[in-house]
Amino acid sequence: MTSQWHGTCDLRLFKKSSPEEMNSLKTIHQAKCTAPLKLMRVFNDKKDGRCEIPILHSAGGIVGGDQLTINVNAEEDSSAICSSVAAQKVYGSRGRSKINPQGRWANQKCFFNIEKNSDFEWIPQELIIYQGGLFEQNMTVKLDPSSSFLCVDLVRLGRTAAGEGLGSGVWRSSLEIFRENPQGKNYEFSDRLELSGEALKSIHGLEEQPVFGSLIWITPKGLNPKDLSDLLVKCRQKRNGLEGFMTCSLLENGISARYTGSSTQSARFWFYRIWSLTRVFRKLSMPEYMRIWPIQEDPTTDTKCPS
Repeated sequence: MTSQWHGTCDLRLFKKSSPEEMNSLKTIHQAKCTAPLKLMRVFNDKKDGRCEIPILHSAGGIVGGDQLTINVNAEEDSSAICSSVAAQKVYGSRGRSKINPQGRWANQKCFFNIEKNSDFEWIPQELIIYQGGLFEQNMTVKLDPSSSFLCVDLVRLGRTAAGEGLGSGVWRSSLEIFRENPQGKNYEFSDRLELSGEALKSIHGLEEQPVFGSLIWITPKGLNPKDLSDLLVKCRQKRNGLEGFMTCSLLENGISARYTGSSTQSARFWFYRIWSLTRVFRKLSMPEYMRIWPIQEDPTTDTKCPS
């Protein structure tokens, strides 16, 4: 049996005065990574002091048995967006080895601790699971009442362009976002999903659509519920011109959006539009495409995605 490859990335984010601009505060990072994870060049030249962090998986893809662990501690008043340098590939595992014919699971675990008055956004590029791939991700987020968290998850099940589906593969996900109080954990959002087998075909699942995506935004506590309801209406209107099935609903402190369809671009465009609305809602700087993301048409326009 081959040994597992356990890649780690530990990030500390904190606010610090800029030497060039004494009156300007910027989010600075400290990091420690082990292969195959590494950080590319980090940018903190945004006018609002936000830090832009690209994580690279240097092996070019994930195989069965690999483990990835990402730990982020966003300290008080910090603001950052973290993404992956490229779409991540999970190679097929089942039926590929005589030693392990049932395949081996690849796993990614993320632990985010977001402290007072901080704003953290986790927006990786899409995950592509090859036929027979086994992938499980677990994300745990501890959030201060005064802070916000936004995450996007976008997965393509099978190499559609090559005529492949997920086959006997499995995509499994667990997401828990909570705030602590004297009584213990107060969950803002908890979600467990598994896409495989019949769920890929069922009308209660994907109905044979190869792309699934979700966006979760948790706001600071105490925002006006009426303002959030108005924001929800705007998010739903931003589906115009996009293909696929899109739903958006209100959480107690935030918004949850889902996408199923055949176009990762449509999903990205819709999530980008929602992301922009959340920034406007909180009077923050408008989001920009990260330098590492592929060049796109303007995703904020309500026009049909190019075929």
